[in-house]
Parts: sequence; C-alpha cells; structure tokens
Amino acid sequence: MNNIEQDLHLLLKQKIDNKTKPLGALGHLEELALRVGLIQNTLSPKIVNPTMLLFAADHGLADEKVSSYPKAVTWQMAMNIATGGAAISVFCKQNGLALKVIDAGVDYDFQADSPIISAKIAGGSRNMRKEPAMSIEQCEEAMKYGRIFVRAEAMAGCNTIGFGEMGIGNTSSSSLLMHRFTGLPIETCTGSGTGMHGEQLSYKQKLLKEISEKYNPQTTIETLATFGGLEIAMMVGAYLEAKELGMIIMADGFISTVSLLTASHFNPEVLNNVIFCHQSDEQGHALLLKHLKARPLLQLNMRVGEGSGAALAFPVIQSAVNFLNQMASFESVGVSNKV
Repeated sequence: MNNIEQDLHLLLKQKIDNKTKPLGALGHLEELALRVGLIQNTLSPKIVNPTMLLFAADHGLADEKVSSYPKAVTWQMAMNIATGGAAISVFCKQNGLALKVIDAGVDYDFQADSPIISAKIAGGSRNMRKEPAMSIEQCEEAMKYGRIFVRAEAMAGCNTIGFGEMGIGNTSSSSLLMHRFTGLPIETCTGSGTGMHGEQLSYKQKLLKEISEKYNPQTTIETLATFGGLEIAMMVGAYLEAKELGMIIMADGFISTVSLLTASHFNPEVLNNVIFCHQSDEQGHALLLKHLKARPLLQLNMRVGEGSGAALAFPVIQSAVNFLNQMASFESVGVSNKV
C-alpha cells in the first residue's frame, strides 16, 4: 500500500468510526465499506448498473461420466437462466442486477433470436483424458472475449460486476486447476459437483488424478488450456479486465473462485478488487478461500453455481455503501461520542 492509499485508508476508517454507532458495531460491514472505498479510491463510493455475466460451455470430459447429468443440461439450463427460470435469474431480478448469458462454447446451436449472447469458440472443450482441453489459441481467444464483454459493460456505465457459469463437467476442470495452482491433493480439491457420492465420487477423484499426472504444463496459460474450459477461460479474462478498469468484482462459488485463482496467476493484483460473496458447499471451496485468505460474506450451504451466491450477497455490499454515504456522523447530528 503506497502513501496515497494509506491516507485514503485512514480517512475511510475515520469516516466509518465517526458514524452514530458504537465503535466497530457494524462488524464485517465496516470492513466491506472500507474495501469498496479503497477499490473506487474515494470516501463516497457508489454502485452503478450492477451486472452479472454468466458464461456457459460444455466439457469433453463429461463423456467420462464425471457428472450426474448429461451434457444436454448445459444448453437447457443456459436457456432456463436466460428466460428467467433459474436461481440466478430470480436473485438477479430480486436485487436489481442485470443478467446476461453468454455462449462461450456450448455444444448446441441456439436460435439467432434466442436471449443467449453468442461468443462460441468451439462446441465445448476436448476430453482431457485424451488430449488437452483447449489449444493455447482457443484459450487466449476465450480470455479476449471475456475482456471484451466486461469492457462493454464498463462503457455502458457498470462499475460493479459478478461472474457466473454453467457447464456440465466444470467442477472437474476447476478441481484440476485448483490442485495445480495450490499444490493441494486432488482428492481434497474434488467434491460431489452435481451430486456424486460414494463410488461415483471415488471414481471421479481417481480419474482426475490420472489426468493430472498425464500432463506437465509449465506456464499459467498452458495450465489453463490443459485443464480448463472455455467458460472458465472467458471468466479469467473477464476478471483481469474488471481489475484493470477499477471495477468492484463479486466472486461467487467454487468455479468462479478457481477462475479468480487462475486470473491471480496472471495478475496478483486482481484480488484487490474482489469481494468474496459466499462459501459454497462444494468440498474444495472452503480450502480455496483459506488459501486466498478470504472471508466470504455468506455461507448458506449452496452449491448451485450460476453466480447465485454473488447475487444474494449484493444487497449486503449495497448496505455497506449506503451506511458509509448516508448514515449520520456524531458531529452532523450533535451526538456526543465522548466516554
């Protein structure tokens, strides 16, 4: 933290402490208000046009039965989300977030007049049991698209953004990326995903260990291309662009946080703009949050993905901004704060 940032930190802390409340009485909300002020570099932050971008793609690894659901669910759920029927659709509508669904690589041809935004790079990633999930070129193109979508939102006035995902098989990709970037055992990084337990979960863990041992990527982009997915790569680019544009970034659950972890290996400073919205019930997420030294706003035992935890946490973020801007100070209302 440089001198200017230290001065702003001190001024924000003084503003928070001088509100008409006991010192520290708003708990984590006070830390959140401080963080938002530092992200926006102001004593009076504001949230404008909050938006959720949801990236959808299929995974070739789904052919190896790493999910309880068939690949067709990806396009079906993407349409359900875009037409208002999914959890994320309900929560975004309830809390005033714009929601846009982007086809990063779904194995289905949506109609031209569908509500899905087309950015299809391929009909899904490849089966990484046999070959890397993506080529370097595909991975870079996906990241570029993620940047483009975020830049477009920023140009339209959005300063607060979250990222969701939909893709059968993407918890497997995320577990592999987490394992590679944290060094934690693949078994602890791999959870039930869409509901695999017992022998099914053991099979999934064994398969992912086999895949991890098959490859030895050396760089971050090689690792992402080998084990990731098109929607994950698009999210990585989106995180990086949002940081560069100074936006408030709302991180969701396991897959969203793994994408953030990956982005942080391209640019560690991306973490400075992130608010961790909830702790997923997916096995690896608690360990990943611990690795990132992050304390999430909510823990509701959810593992639905889609950006749903971020949408639910958004009113808490808004509340932190509102109290910082609207709550009276001791001086302004003539209340004594002397002991």
